[in-house]
Amino acid sequence: MKKRYEWMMGIGLIALLMVVTPALTQAQPSGKIGFVNVEEILATSETGKVANEEFKKIYEKNKTNIQNREQELHKLKGELEKQRTVLTEQALKEKDLAYQKKFRDYQDMIKDANDDLNARRQDLYNKYIPDILKIINRMGENEQYIMIVDMAVVPVAYHNKQHNLTTRVIEEFNKTVKKK
Repeated sequence: MKKRYEWMMGIGLIALLMVVTPALTQAQPSGKIGFVNVEEILATSETGKVANEEFKKIYEKNKTNIQNREQELHKLKGELEKQRTVLTEQALKEKDLAYQKKFRDYQDMIKDANDDLNARRQDLYNKYIPDILKIINRMGENEQYIMIVDMAVVPVAYHNKQHNLTTRVIEEFNKTVKKK
């Protein structure tokens, strides 16, 4: 009796699979998923390379100014420590306040430099991301992708390199920018 029940359950399971499998295969989308890395596109395209060179020049200029200010602060701090025992309390307080003001100016200088670079980078993104997205959309429609994922935004554990469109988008983007 038990064997007959197992045998009938097996036949029932096979029948169920025969009915469900075609429905599942029809429900799956018949397309492919592509992948891009927009950060890489912006960094390695011709426009991105030019912008990165500009960013490096600004960074180096800011770095030099910041290092000069650091040396000045280090020198002032050394003088303040040397004179701590011979200065009056009022004179020491004034020098310490002057040092603190210069230190805050130094911190503001660093913040302003970082804010400036971030603003320039954001301007670059705002200017070119729409063009990049148009290229990606056009590729997606023409090549019948059901989705194209930006790996810079969504971590992807694995993807088929054949469906990585980054290099092709860079080539198209370079052509588009040259036309303008």
